[in-house]
This record gives sequence, structure tokens and C-alpha cells, in this order.
Amino acid sequence: MPQFVIERDMPEVGKLGPAELQGASQQSCSVLRDLGPEIQWVQSYVTDDKIYCIYRAPSENLIRQHAETAGFPANRISQVRSTIDPTTAE
Repeated sequence: MPQFVIERDMPEVGKLGPAELQGASQQSCSVLRDLGPEIQWVQSYVTDDKIYCIYRAPSENLIRQHAETAGFPANRISQVRSTIDPTTAE
């Protein structure tokens, strides 16, 4: 299944506490359950003003639908074409 990186512009999101991040995660998971098993949230990275999310989905459109339904921005969605890490250099 294709994998995507979603860039979400969310000013000061890095200041959210554990309870607020838990609430956002619960909202996301609730929408994912409604959309069905074709879309999967892998993990997210929270920075000062953005969240970068990794998702698996058959299309960018399904990711946009999730973002709109959950009430989260999806400012940029990029399909992952390859994955590299330090072992790629060997």
C-alpha cells in the first residue's frame, strides 16, 4: 500500500500537553475507524509549529478525507517513493 508523509501547519502545537495530544489522537483514530481499514496511521512527529504524519492509504484523496473529517490541516501530502537509512550506504 502506498505510504504518505502529511505536513500539518499547526502553530505552537509543540506546546500541547499529553492530554491534548491524546485527545487529538483519539479524534484521529475515531475517524480512521469510520473510514475503514484501507487507511492506517503509522506515526507522527510533533515539532514546534508542525506535525509530520506517516500514513498508509490507497490514495491521497482518502488522506484528505480523513483530515477534513477529523478537523486537522493537511497542508502538504507527499507520497513516499523510497526509504533510506544508514544501511543504504553499505
